[in-house]
Amino acid sequence: MRPLQAVSLALWAFPLALLLSGCPDNRPGASAKPVGPAPAASAQAAAAPLPPLEKVATPPGTFYTPPYLQLGAAGHPGSLAVVWHARESDAAASWSLEVRQGGSGEWRKAAAENGPVSRPVAVRTGGAGAGGPVPAHRVVAAQVTGLAPGQPFDYRVLRKGAPVFAARALAPKPATDPGFRFVAFGDCSDGSSGQKRVAFQAYSEKPDFVLVTGDIVYDRGRASEYRDRFFPIYNASGDPSPKTGAPLMRSTLFVGVSGNHDLAYANLGRFPDGLAYYYYWEQPLNGPQLTPRGRNTPPITGPETAVAAFRAGAGANYPRAANFSFDYGNAHFTILDANYYVDWTGPELRAWLEKDLAAAQTAAWRFVGLHVPPFHSSRKHQDEQWVRVLTDLFEKYKVDLVISGHVHNYQRSKPIRFQAVRGLDGNFVGRGGRVRGEMALDEAYDGETRTRPNGVIYLVTGAGGGSLYDRGQQDKPESLQPFTAKYIADNYSLTVFDVSDRTLTVRQVDAAGKERDRFVVAK
Repeated sequence: MRPLQAVSLALWAFPLALLLSGCPDNRPGASAKPVGPAPAASAQAAAAPLPPLEKVATPPGTFYTPPYLQLGAAGHPGSLAVVWHARESDAAASWSLEVRQGGSGEWRKAAAENGPVSRPVAVRTGGAGAGGPVPAHRVVAAQVTGLAPGQPFDYRVLRKGAPVFAARALAPKPATDPGFRFVAFGDCSDGSSGQKRVAFQAYSEKPDFVLVTGDIVYDRGRASEYRDRFFPIYNASGDPSPKTGAPLMRSTLFVGVSGNHDLAYANLGRFPDGLAYYYYWEQPLNGPQLTPRGRNTPPITGPETAVAAFRAGAGANYPRAANFSFDYGNAHFTILDANYYVDWTGPELRAWLEKDLAAAQTAAWRFVGLHVPPFHSSRKHQDEQWVRVLTDLFEKYKVDLVISGHVHNYQRSKPIRFQAVRGLDGNFVGRGGRVRGEMALDEAYDGETRTRPNGVIYLVTGAGGGSLYDRGQQDKPESLQPFTAKYIADNYSLTVFDVSDRTLTVRQVDAAGKERDRFVVAK
């Protein structure tokens, strides 16, 4: 195998102490011993405590969903979007957003040039498996610009000039500040006790942001399901608890990957509030150009009145929001729609992906997030291998990790190099989704003493709350594929990534906080 040159540095653990509205950081684990070496004394001195954020009372009925943080259209350091859901009668002009840096000083208007914008969500309720009524409401979004990258800031939402909500958050970190932590989990929001425990554990890890690897809400990606099973758990208004969830989203950036349960149930006649991914996520619109209801988009059907209502609620998010990229710290993240209707052998999509990855070669780290894993050992979903057609680009542009969900457990591959081959019919993707090819494994890499992989590592982190898959395989190593290095299916879990300048440490932590896997990638 070709040797890799790398410099191995000690990990600088960089936990973020986020504060909620007027509350000190008294979360369980906030004073626990940090993972890895402590930050340098100068870094500790620089992180002076901020004054408490003054409390703001929220009158009952003000929000359909309280404010939460998103990347927004810009998707770069110094910019975030604050999003909330309001009553239909509250037009965008009723709202304003103010920010301030450093926990004190004067408040300033955010996005003063045009103020918040809103889209109407007015869908017919009912339909098969309805999760509850969906009152007509507005998704209000305000883009915050001019933030000091990597620095804490306060924001407050005003309705008709009066403050009704406030929180403290952290602006995205720039490339000059490489130390950051993010967590990932997927296949999560079905209202289970496991989902709530994972949400609480994610909160306790104090991440800079959270990556959800698809199948965000069960069972059909509907607005009613977001209302019942997503926002109340990840943006909980009460105290954090493993029994209820945590107030994560108001102070911690969330990034969402689209899964099959999010976008594949596109019959708006049966599921009139479906495709809510396009309503509630404000993410960069820098993906490939797509035509509404065209190729490589969800196959939307249903009455034209329902389609028109969906288009009004989704706005510019449909159909581009499922493929995008962004930078955080010294890393580049590329998010892909890996659903069955997307043909990643097509020249247009491949050209966009290649351009995106080629432009990211100056980043220290490159991550790809998608839902359907190219490689895994579970019996369930074993034939769904169509993303393997992209492995040549992942390897050419030196992607470090591919992070997926779909399979409800945790799996880590050995470093893989894979070359897809065409079948007898001339196609790469065969019956049922299988992709055959030639594979080489870096058997020397162990993530402990040998930390420079020759190949791409593929992670499955789909144990975020949905029913676990193929638990029995955990005790049957003979049932696993040769490329699988770790397989954990006996507990709900999440993945914690500590990113430094030249070292990445990855830990798999179960819903009770126990570490189940750890590996290091060095450059």
